[in-house]
Amino acid sequence: MERRDFLKSGAMASAGFTIMPSGSLFAAADGNVRLGYIGVGARGMSHISEGCLRDDVEIVAICDIQESSLKICRNFIAKKGRPAAKEYTGGLDAYKKLIERKDIDAVIISTPWQFHHQQSVDAMKAGKYVGCEVIAGLTVDEHWDIVKTSEKTGMPYMTLENVCYRRDVMAVLNMVRQGLFGELVHLEGGYQHNLRNVLFNDGKKYYGGGVEFGPKAISEAQWRTQFNIDQDGDLYPTHGVGPLMQYADINRGNRFTNLVSFSSKARGLAAYVEEQSPGHPNAKINYKNGDVTTTLINCANGETVLLSHDTHLPRPYSIGFRVQGTKGLWMDVNKSLYIDGKSPKYDTWEPVKEWFEKYDHPLWKKYSKEAEGAGHGGMDWYVFNAFILSVKQKKQTPIDVYDSVTMSVIMPLSTQSLKEGNKPQDFPDFTKGKWKNRKNTFALDDSGF
Repeated sequence: MERRDFLKSGAMASAGFTIMPSGSLFAAADGNVRLGYIGVGARGMSHISEGCLRDDVEIVAICDIQESSLKICRNFIAKKGRPAAKEYTGGLDAYKKLIERKDIDAVIISTPWQFHHQQSVDAMKAGKYVGCEVIAGLTVDEHWDIVKTSEKTGMPYMTLENVCYRRDVMAVLNMVRQGLFGELVHLEGGYQHNLRNVLFNDGKKYYGGGVEFGPKAISEAQWRTQFNIDQDGDLYPTHGVGPLMQYADINRGNRFTNLVSFSSKARGLAAYVEEQSPGHPNAKINYKNGDVTTTLINCANGETVLLSHDTHLPRPYSIGFRVQGTKGLWMDVNKSLYIDGKSPKYDTWEPVKEWFEKYDHPLWKKYSKEAEGAGHGGMDWYVFNAFILSVKQKKQTPIDVYDSVTMSVIMPLSTQSLKEGNKPQDFPDFTKGKWKNRKNTFALDDSGF
């Protein structure tokens, strides 16, 4: 697809500073991408499913410390008629044997958050592309370590943030680039999702059915709940901020300069446990993470960004997007927008349906059939495809290491702001000033998305 099909006006600028792979062991002779999977629980299996749908992907090896997850993955691969993958297990360092293999081009990491940093660093040092689920690291230093390792090894690192590829999100990106909202002034997003049945289960079902976590539970409740006990902050910023970074050209002519966070009292999780199982000891735990955490971010070019983390209370799912500029705004909660001088009624919301049909992003127009049936409304196909094409073409990933750590480091920065009594935190410039000259090429064409 030609670039001119993606923009009505203006020429595409150069990609600016990027790191590129320096290794030579990329993609098999037949053009296939040879993948290793570290972590094949619920989220890892989503990526296994995507891999099994592609003729250009070979699932070479899988790693997990739980036999139950390996068994599900093993049986799934067999049912899809794929060759059995070599399995690695037995301990937390089992993945190291997987990344030693010379017949693996890239790894998909879907383990608990606390393992992402070290596994990613080790994989890049072993010469592998890294596609990692959120979060990148737990501390600011861990985020810097990922950047420095990627730069030193030349190996790309990509946070697999699927919401960047959501259909309405990309339609709005198309509208932003064509100036429909004028100059951007304020952006909002977040993770507003009732996760109570994700954080607790009965040890038999992935979601709900009981109020256990840790060793007595399965899936995410084994590890994710503990973060809500130990830490107060925005624990999951990437769904909301990832797309906003593309709208505001963050790391590409703009950057986040500082942030401050506020957190409500924590009542939701204890109340849920007491409601489901009166008198259960998990209802008496002091959950540190506030039920609603709000983070405000300043940008170098003068925009403000508001993020919300709201996962402990009964509520419908919403990212809570708001894109507001000098000519109008879009809000996803009410599925409406207003464009000054173009909307039919003055200062009155109108439905987005016709606008999104008109400004549907060209990537969705071209590949929506391929994405049918993929997870999360098709956006899982897009983010997985973007990563695979980057490996095949030996290119930088469209969400690069700087984007990845920028959206993820909000977690420890938010936590530190709250620890210090809502003190503003300076935002690291992971690009070391190169953001001033880098250009935003995300989804400008389909040469790797």
